[in-house]
Amino acid sequence: MLVLLPPSEGKAASGRGAPLKPESLSLPALAKARAAVLDELVELCAADTEKARTVLGLSEGLSGEIAKNAGLRTAGARPAGDIYTGVLYDALGLATLEPGARRRARASLLVFSGLWGAVRIGDRIPSYRCSMGVKLPGLGALGAHWRAPMAAALPEAAGSGLVLDLRSSAYAAAWKPKGELAGRTATVRVLHAQIVDGVEKRSVVSHFNKATKGRIVRDLLVSGARPRRPAELVGALRDLGHVVEAEAPARAGQPWALDVVVKEIH
Repeated sequence: MLVLLPPSEGKAASGRGAPLKPESLSLPALAKARAAVLDELVELCAADTEKARTVLGLSEGLSGEIAKNAGLRTAGARPAGDIYTGVLYDALGLATLEPGARRRARASLLVFSGLWGAVRIGDRIPSYRCSMGVKLPGLGALGAHWRAPMAAALPEAAGSGLVLDLRSSAYAAAWKPKGELAGRTATVRVLHAQIVDGVEKRSVVSHFNKATKGRIVRDLLVSGARPRRPAELVGALRDLGHVVEAEAPARAGQPWALDVVVKEIH
């Protein structure tokens, strides 16, 4: 099983570890594309703070992120699972997983990134600020920059098993499974069910969507479930106590769309 996650906007500090070693990152087929983004981002942030702030879409209060980007080559690196924070990662709770679940997390979780393309949670990276929605002056829109490299690297990473795609739309645009691989891919939408005037009404949640997805991933890792196809994932999630509604796609070569229904959001 390969689980595709979005990064977090906020990130933990880099710390004092050894600096980034780009050649050590997973998915070496992305190396050239990573180097291009890293080179331009560092140069931009070192040369022109105001331009960098505009390009990265940062407020004046976040100007410190520009200095962070300028020092990416020498900053300390930590496992990506320690760098990414926020609602989804808090609910996932990587640091509190038992050793077996932690091994499964290292093998199955892939975090998408505007700067790195995609990394595994054990890959050592520095803290940075560069979303997939950024348009660099030289390379252009990062979503488009990553499409060809991702198309070459991701099918091999996915192997022959299930792909659980929990990315937000900006990161999903960088790579979309196709053909047979799409047919064993599942996306998840979180719906909040409420009783209003005696009638159940459902709404799409945003903030709590991330927390629910984090809990889903944690439950799968802790249980050791190994679904290989979307239909098996539906069964595994139901066994874990989640309310899941799903229908097989109308045509072959399309992802499954799963609705996870929650009555309480927290």
